[in-house]
Amino acid sequence: MAVDAIRKGGIFLVEDTDPQDVFTPEDFSEEQRMFAQTAEDFLHNEVLDALDRTEAQEEGAMVGLLKKAGKLGLLMIDVPEKYNGLGLDKATSMLVAEVVSKGGAFATSFGAQVGIGTLPIVYFGTEEQKQKYLPGLATGETISCYCLTEVGSGSDALAARARAELSEDGKYYILNGEKTFISNGGFADLYIVFAKIDGDKFSCFLVEKDMGITFGAEEKKMGIKGSSTVQVYMENTKVPVENLLGEIGKGHKIAFNILNVGRFKLGVGCLGGAKLAFDSAMEYANSRQQFGKPISSFGMIKNKFAEMAAQIYAVDATSYRTAGLLDAVLEPIDKDDPEFAIKTMAGVEEYATECSILKIKGSEVLDMVVDEVVQIHGGYGYLADYPAERYYRDARVARIYEGTNEINRMLTPGMLLKRALKGDLPLLAAAKKLQEELLEVPSFDDDGSDGPLVTEKTLIDNAKKVSVLMLGLAAQKFGEKLHDEQGVLGNIADIMIETYAMESAYLRSLKIVASRGEDEAQTVIDMTRLYCNNAMGRIDLWTRELLAATSEGDELRTMLVAGRRLVKYTPIDSLHLRLKIADAFIAKGKYVI
Repeated sequence: MAVDAIRKGGIFLVEDTDPQDVFTPEDFSEEQRMFAQTAEDFLHNEVLDALDRTEAQEEGAMVGLLKKAGKLGLLMIDVPEKYNGLGLDKATSMLVAEVVSKGGAFATSFGAQVGIGTLPIVYFGTEEQKQKYLPGLATGETISCYCLTEVGSGSDALAARARAELSEDGKYYILNGEKTFISNGGFADLYIVFAKIDGDKFSCFLVEKDMGITFGAEEKKMGIKGSSTVQVYMENTKVPVENLLGEIGKGHKIAFNILNVGRFKLGVGCLGGAKLAFDSAMEYANSRQQFGKPISSFGMIKNKFAEMAAQIYAVDATSYRTAGLLDAVLEPIDKDDPEFAIKTMAGVEEYATECSILKIKGSEVLDMVVDEVVQIHGGYGYLADYPAERYYRDARVARIYEGTNEINRMLTPGMLLKRALKGDLPLLAAAKKLQEELLEVPSFDDDGSDGPLVTEKTLIDNAKKVSVLMLGLAAQKFGEKLHDEQGVLGNIADIMIETYAMESAYLRSLKIVASRGEDEAQTVIDMTRLYCNNAMGRIDLWTRELLAATSEGDELRTMLVAGRRLVKYTPIDSLHLRLKIADAFIAKGKYVI
């Protein structure tokens, strides 16, 4: 593992990171690549071959694929060895998730099984519950689903109305209520259900199908049509008391911690989908002739490929940097430690901000890519005979589930501010110091740095300062009412997202330069330059909006002048740089670094 030090979540805003301390896709071991190849072979030999049957929701088709995945060991990566699993690291888990994400609706069913359908038991189950359920979940003999959302409680999960009452003999909980948008719900054997004991103690239960679960018809969805999505009903469903998962009234700990895990897996899943769509568009553009030459030779098409490639590269770097952070904090935990679950969840929670960033960035880059892929296909992209149409439909839901991007944007600065107020992160002190520095006479001394991406390093340093400054100004202006200022929080989140992505791309590129040399790394250098240049333009706009929202009059004018020092940059010749980047990928015929 490349990461050799445990770092605090969010500390990237105030500290530099050595490129060699960052995990990147270039660091995968042979064993990890073997797992990825197993997933790739399964994808092409089984999942894509069955696409017509799964899209038509042919009975047994999706379940059959899940069981085959189980036999290949693809469902047991996150399950401890003690329970018939492999207990591998998060980087391996994410790599397999990236590959599987190319399978369309199968990726949704797969993710619901290995993530939210299994991990609650891994981390919160009793020994008896783990022994009973995990072996079957690891092999696919048992299919699981996660029942949190209700018609009246989506983002506000704690507003759930499903109830649980203890039976008179004390042997059962009687569950009543309904859940909606339940992936795998139409064919699951085990339902992880959240309900309030006595109407107020939010708790979690392991409910087997034959305990009295029923479900409605399959929802008719825009995309991911092959996955099962139903409403689930409990009507006087008798659940043995030993099937309470976790503690009474502590269901929120399960729900929110598991969503953190789901977010980073979803982010890397979007990455896989974006790469697949990119390759599909490249194949089409290289073969589609107009005016006597392939459309990939046209400047505007090249612009699209370059922008897609740079955005994918940033998400790729961000994804596995986050995987490395998680593994660094989770690997030392003894799996036999009685507090394994508590320590693991604390480790995941440490990087909740990074997980939210990855979910937002991954899903929005996927949306951008599939939109451009349809455009590159022209009218054919709108036809179901071409895969671009399905990519477009399947991608849209990623911005909604695992917490909408709006909710995650509120969480990103909110979580960091909460930690700063507790003294866990030195953000507020850094913000105060920055305000003082900006009012001083600026220094124009050259720091003497040389080598590739020196200018981009300055942009990243300034983006970090802007992130910290804006968070500090907003906290100072709005105080406890900051949580009501969703527009302000959204802009701050966007600046932080771009900052993390910029630095992740930069660090990965320097690491590639160190191992391959500058000439061999020229395309990744070019993509990092393009990404940082474009990101700084977006940060400039958000910064001016935030300054206007947090100050006025002479103070605003002063802060605009001072803030301009941080967001000022000299634009690069991005138009011709895009052509250069595109040519590199057109020559390869696909996205490969």
